[in-house]
Amino acid sequence: MLIAVASKTGAEVDQHFGHAERFLIYDYGSGNPQPVGEVEVEKYCSYDPDHPFRHRQFDGIVAALKGCKAVVTAMIGELPKQELQKVGITPLVAAGPIADALKLAHDSVCEGGCQGRKSCKHI
Repeated sequence: MLIAVASKTGAEVDQHFGHAERFLIYDYGSGNPQPVGEVEVEKYCSYDPDHPFRHRQFDGIVAALKGCKAVVTAMIGELPKQELQKVGITPLVAAGPIADALKLAHDSVCEGGCQGRKSCKHI
């Protein structure tokens, strides 16, 4: 299962979805996450107090996260969260080590049933 992580440091989930200019991509399988790479994106947040939905930036992020089942961020607004769900990407808010966030993301998408075994329908 591919999972995207918003991280500035590369070690922790430490970035807001709207502030991310890159997402780290991991393949989570058999409880052994492997880094796949990273994708650069145009920052979604415009710092506009009215928070209009930015379709072009959002669509670019969705295209960059193609194949990902989940995205883990330190924070995400309600509208981007809903829009990610509509396209089949589970948004999760977490903080701390990336490894812990990847397990949380996997278990949230898979509802914890497979515990990372190869028989998981999401891997």
